[in-house]
Amino acid sequence: MSYLSSIDPCLYAQHHAMQAWENAKRFDVDLTNLRKVSKIDEHAFLNKEALISPDQYLNLLQHLARSLNSSDTSFILGQHMLPGHYGGSSQALLHAQNLRQALQILLQFQTSLCPLLTPRLKEENGQMILYWMDQWGAPGMLPFLVEMHMTAVTAMCRWLSEKRLPWRYCFNRAQARHIEQHQVHLGRDLRFDCYLDAMIIPSEYLDMAWPRGNAINLELALQQATRELAAESAQKRQAQSIIPQLYDYLALNLRCAPSLENAAHYFGCSSATFKRHLARHGTHFQAELDQVRTHMALYLFHFQGMDNEAVASYLGFHDATNFRRSFKRWTGLTPSALRFALE
Repeated sequence: MSYLSSIDPCLYAQHHAMQAWENAKRFDVDLTNLRKVSKIDEHAFLNKEALISPDQYLNLLQHLARSLNSSDTSFILGQHMLPGHYGGSSQALLHAQNLRQALQILLQFQTSLCPLLTPRLKEENGQMILYWMDQWGAPGMLPFLVEMHMTAVTAMCRWLSEKRLPWRYCFNRAQARHIEQHQVHLGRDLRFDCYLDAMIIPSEYLDMAWPRGNAINLELALQQATRELAAESAQKRQAQSIIPQLYDYLALNLRCAPSLENAAHYFGCSSATFKRHLARHGTHFQAELDQVRTHMALYLFHFQGMDNEAVASYLGFHDATNFRRSFKRWTGLTPSALRFALE
């Protein structure tokens, strides 16, 4: 398996980081401290081939948030994030003919469009759910990043569709203190304590034509984006963080009682080395396994309409009592208290 760590230079400085830097200048943030904290030299923004690490970009965002000390910083950054100026992938978003195409482009070219979080899609029972996962291990910054990315998708869709789409927003945290910022930039359909950071929309909006869509320009942009992706892959810059790859492995093997030892073998390393890789990303195997189990339980409750006994059986528990006890350990709540969180 191939994967990068958060200290590996793999992000173009001229893309997202430069946008954050320009916002820092616009708001008169002390650039000397910003340079020291992020370890980014402004000269990198003049070189289209210059690379920085995810850690550098995260440190830049974190210092910017602290310096501005404002509840709307994440939302302001998100407003200008997409489609962006990230090559063919941004052009493809610009010419998307509908929401379904835009979301598919977001997933296909996520390393250039949203490099800090991993977007995932699931459509079922007349709903599309777009949920966001930590890519590089930044739990302290996750609420900020989620707000930024949700705002980016919301603003992009509003611009390209020329209407406000009826997104429902679910957050894996308690209700924010400054709820008015969420309402202004996202809307009023907000749910907290959902144990999932997600945006949900009725499927009927996925294929509605967007006035800016252009099939020919879209195809040309996708060809360019695919060439760029292939070039980056040839340079071994396309490897993901280990976190989303582990999530996929666990989700695929969830009913087979995945173990640390089996996961380490799958990733081609010893258990000790595997533990160290996860620790560098601020996590551990049990936490990742519990997260996948929680997400699957929520999916089965919400989309499949399963009861506690059926979900317990699917996840390999001998009875609903053991499942209920484990679920409360994962989330702090009983299944009955959380099963309608996404409703």
